[in-house]
Amino acid sequence: MEIGSGILQGWLSPLFSSIGQHYGVSAASLNWISAAYLLSTALVVPLLSKLGDIFGHKRLLMISTAIVAGASVLVAVAPSYELFLLGRAIQAPLAVFLPLEFAIVHQRDSERSGRSIGRLVAALTLGATFGGLLSGFVLDAVGSLSITLLVPAIFVALCVPGIAIFVRETPLRTQGRVDYLGAVLLGGGLVAVLGGASNLATWPPLATAAAMLVGGLLLVAWVVSARRIQHPLVDLNMLLRGGIGLPIFVAFLYGATLFGAQAPISIYLRTDPSTQGFGFGASASTAGLVLSVLAVAAFIGASLGDRVSRVLGGARTVALGGALGAIAFVLMILIPGSLVIFTVWLAVSGLGSGLVISSLPTLVVQRAKADSVGIASGLYNTARTAAGGVAGALFALLMAALSTPTTTGTRAATQLSFHAVWWICAGLSVAFALAVLFIKRPQAVAPAVQPVAVAETLEPIN
Repeated sequence: MEIGSGILQGWLSPLFSSIGQHYGVSAASLNWISAAYLLSTALVVPLLSKLGDIFGHKRLLMISTAIVAGASVLVAVAPSYELFLLGRAIQAPLAVFLPLEFAIVHQRDSERSGRSIGRLVAALTLGATFGGLLSGFVLDAVGSLSITLLVPAIFVALCVPGIAIFVRETPLRTQGRVDYLGAVLLGGGLVAVLGGASNLATWPPLATAAAMLVGGLLLVAWVVSARRIQHPLVDLNMLLRGGIGLPIFVAFLYGATLFGAQAPISIYLRTDPSTQGFGFGASASTAGLVLSVLAVAAFIGASLGDRVSRVLGGARTVALGGALGAIAFVLMILIPGSLVIFTVWLAVSGLGSGLVISSLPTLVVQRAKADSVGIASGLYNTARTAAGGVAGALFALLMAALSTPTTTGTRAATQLSFHAVWWICAGLSVAFALAVLFIKRPQAVAPAVQPVAVAETLEPIN
């Protein structure tokens, strides 16, 4: 399952420049490929995660996978960049795959959930490796962007029967009804605030301020609503005093570096140094190969994450990953060197990222009630992706501000614009590496759960 998810997530990175050429959009506008998806996750992930806690994580995983497969077809055949971005937004349930799977493996064996989470994340990074490696070669071979983008849609569609056959439904359910009002208030508030922050360069100042004000009011209304009802979408006590608040804040900082740097790195690899004075002029297949090295390093880091956590502890493992990421970003700026040297720095970044993504969700899961792992993991993923959406959009704004006019009247990115993004990412890496050290040990919680009879005819995934 996560291999298919990883293929889709890694598939687009080497294609950013080709997508820009296909639709005739600028390098700065390409940041919206990630931003449209990441902002949309703020609306759907908390709701789908909570629905999984109430109605079954396997059931919601199947529904989410079917939606993502359909949206991937729209991305492949979209006749305009606007419809392409719409397809990316509809792919948002992809971000709920891991939270639902975390809940499944935690209910199966809570004592070994850290190892299982590490394996899931490793499978995700392995899929991203294949996706990033294959997409460039497929594009070079077939010469059609639409056909190339259709390939991951097929992979994801094949996951639906795989879930039906091999995944066993979780036996525990959280009590209560779905807090649809809370979902609307939280999702709408996040989208309004993050959307306003993401469009500082394109919206009129009054519209931006209005969106952020409305978003803030919706979030205040959500807090008031959550405190008054018996079964809120998010238990604020769990968030504020249950120990998952700080890990989610760390996830927010990490998500900004993880997702915000994706498009600039991909574009930098393919920028022609003979015309721009920087970059490596890599083809789509070469860029995919380089990015696959980053993904392989992340796979190695994720595979080692559980072992390293047993020695250092989960928080220190995340801090180590943040430190490696910061070092890599600084070296990318100061010593970019040849394509081979730059790839080494990306590998260092990938290794650190693997340590983080395999250890940080375990810190969240260990501090959540057994019947609320889905929503807790969903908040973790929402924090990561929402931060990535804002970072991607703000980085686009920054790169546009630092661009330079060309003889054709358009504006081109400068080396300074890429360096500015990477300096910010280095600073954020240091910030979350320090913040994670303040996370306290988890306290045992006794959840109020409702066992549900589940058919035992299906074999669980390994």
